[in-house]
Amino acid sequence: MPDTPPNPEPPSLDRRASDPTDEGAGRPGSGLVASVDRIDGIIDAWWDRNLRGHPGLDRLFYTASEAADHSILWHGLGVTRALMCRRPRFALQLSSALGLESALVNGPVKWAFRRSRPPPRGPRPHRLRQPRTTSFPSGHASAAMVAASLLSRGSRWWGPGWYGLAGLVALSRIHVRIHHASDVAAGLAVGAVLGTLARRILS
Repeated sequence: MPDTPPNPEPPSLDRRASDPTDEGAGRPGSGLVASVDRIDGIIDAWWDRNLRGHPGLDRLFYTASEAADHSILWHGLGVTRALMCRRPRFALQLSSALGLESALVNGPVKWAFRRSRPPPRGPRPHRLRQPRTTSFPSGHASAAMVAASLLSRGSRWWGPGWYGLAGLVALSRIHVRIHHASDVAAGLAVGAVLGTLARRILS
């Protein structure tokens, strides 16, 4: 998707919840929204103090984030494993699962929440595509979990590595400030459920 100017609105699971004068601010659930926003702010501040700005970490996280755009990383790994195992169907199965995940998460799920992405803070150290979709949940995180679930199927020794790579991709979205921490947590949870369903269907 093409780059677009960042959304200047403050982060919130529901944009109205951040405005105390809005008549919806006192509705059920607004307290939970405010609590999630506070936790996200605490995590973001900790990340700024301890991880962002380190050249090695910046390069690692930005590379992981870019590589997983449009699930290119996972499609490529699916093809590689299919060739190594001489199972061409595996690549098709993984790509199909990722396509369904993307249609669901980047469609009705994100539309239902319409959360603003984190506002930028100065220039980024590396090039990064700015998504046009909304923030909650993280599509990178959900796709990573779906991919790890299928790539680890029947792979006793490589399983932890696939999930470790999925975790790296998911955390990269916090590091590059494209997603809030709660977006990533929700994306991992959604991806775990979808990945489990995919394994059962394809077993």
